[in-house]
Amino acid sequence: MNYSSIPVAQTVVMHCKAKGIKDIVISPGSRNAPLTIGFTEDPYFDCYSIVDERSAAFFALGMAQQWQRPVAVLCTSGSALLNYYPAVAEAFYSTVPLVVISADRPFYKIDVGDGQTIRQDHVFDRHIGYSANLKQDVSHATGKVRKYAPETMDGEVEKLQVGIQVYNDEVLNKAMNLAIDRRLPVHINVPLEEPLYDKVTKPNVYPNCEVSHEKDAILENLEEFSKQWNSAKRKMVLVGVNYPNSIEEKFLDSLGTDPSVIVLTETTSNLHHPNFFPSIDSIIAPIEKSGHSEEMFKALQPDILLTFGGLVVSKKIKAFLRKYKPTQHWHIDPLRANDTFFALNHHFKEHANGFFNRFMPKSVHVDSEYFEFWDRFKVVYEAKRESYIKNIPFSDFLVFKNIFGKMPEGVQLQMANSSTIRYAQLFDLKPSLEVFCNRGTSGIDGSVSTAVGAAMANGKQTVLITGDLSFFYDSNGLWNKYLRPDFRIIVINNEGGGIFRILPGKEETETYATYFETTHGLDAAHLCKMYGLDYCSVKDEVALNDQLDDFFESSTIPKLLEIKTPRTLNNKILMEYFDFISSGIINHIL
Repeated sequence: MNYSSIPVAQTVVMHCKAKGIKDIVISPGSRNAPLTIGFTEDPYFDCYSIVDERSAAFFALGMAQQWQRPVAVLCTSGSALLNYYPAVAEAFYSTVPLVVISADRPFYKIDVGDGQTIRQDHVFDRHIGYSANLKQDVSHATGKVRKYAPETMDGEVEKLQVGIQVYNDEVLNKAMNLAIDRRLPVHINVPLEEPLYDKVTKPNVYPNCEVSHEKDAILENLEEFSKQWNSAKRKMVLVGVNYPNSIEEKFLDSLGTDPSVIVLTETTSNLHHPNFFPSIDSIIAPIEKSGHSEEMFKALQPDILLTFGGLVVSKKIKAFLRKYKPTQHWHIDPLRANDTFFALNHHFKEHANGFFNRFMPKSVHVDSEYFEFWDRFKVVYEAKRESYIKNIPFSDFLVFKNIFGKMPEGVQLQMANSSTIRYAQLFDLKPSLEVFCNRGTSGIDGSVSTAVGAAMANGKQTVLITGDLSFFYDSNGLWNKYLRPDFRIIVINNEGGGIFRILPGKEETETYATYFETTHGLDAAHLCKMYGLDYCSVKDEVALNDQLDDFFESSTIPKLLEIKTPRTLNNKILMEYFDFISSGIINHIL
């Protein structure tokens, strides 16, 4: 087996191997050649080649999202590294362990006019778990180091190199162990001097690779918390982004059958129970529009708010809980607790299953009308939703209803951001679906690339549902050889940023259409031809349902279904939906 001749390159590769970081997404370049040699020559590693660094990083994020373990990305020097930033920020806020490895120019060539050279050290510092800026070897290209940085060569080369090795081992251990233990992205910057392509058949370094063993959390006594829980008559459980099948069913049943508890979930919560409330906005919107809003919001206001999972999509529930604050807000998560509602009282630093395993035996069901009242509310809005859908024309709203109705059991569903994920919130999805969305930064960048990486890692049929702008923005996500033949993309093309039509401040002006909604006349046909995807386009409900009948069937190449909807009608139908379910609902309940 061959190794790079450069000690620091060998060191990085060996640390990855020792820590079990075996999946390496490589973007081509010259400066990173020593690292590329090390990873690709060792059969331990699974290496992937993706040219576009932004796409490569989101592809790696999709794999790490599915495997729940670190995945590394490797790039050359210069602006290549900056293209990782959107995925690094997403990984930071979604606690996905992305390991960024960047090749760098020698320190003495920074800011002297050398090509493909920028200030790479600490470049992600505001959105990174740790920046490991490695030291350059002096035992490699010693003559150049002595020529350009003689001040660093004060001493014997062998002794200086020993100090460099000790330092590099220390920061590499810290970076990689943090990625594993804290599930945060880390950056490893590797300065490399030419020659870059020389190989050796035996390693000439033996790094000190310290494998972290995460300590068990110190579990606090729950007696006082259980007393508060058992005395409260209005308890709300709100679940954000949550990995599929991660919560034991017995705990969900206990929460779902307590008369004093209502459980609010989102599409990304991946939790299902007949007594849960999966369409949060369908509860909040009618209250907002009623003449009894103050009375109803106070009736919904919880004594205790218990949260777990990641970030929450619904803006309405965030606005409600920020105004009508719970007396107690407890959050369960082994790593972090966001004070999203400015009311956080306590952070239980453990996994939800562990917490419920200790907490549920101490809890009792409390007599209360809290669940019963809001369950009647849910039954009414669900009936009105079905009634509304039967009478609306072809539109985004109707498209989502039909897609979810035809979706096969057991697929992985990747959702793009903006209006796509928000429409999904309005419907009850099949419990067997596994739903993911990049909600860390909630950006439209990277949805295609993430889905492609997730599909490759998951092994199940993966369906990406995306809007047109998100799809075109990240169409480079298709520029690789890792698309599975059962990969499916549904592009809902309303010729612009449809979400801006439902936000305050919309105006029917040329400026609005150009600079906010960003209207266009594009379709995906030529992209599909270029990347080898089967393409079909529909623009009415009959054609949509005809295509959906066969769309998910097995094939030899991936498929893309483009659904063209009326740009100026979609927002009206969505806003009228909330008006429709709101009309008379409060009086009906009261």
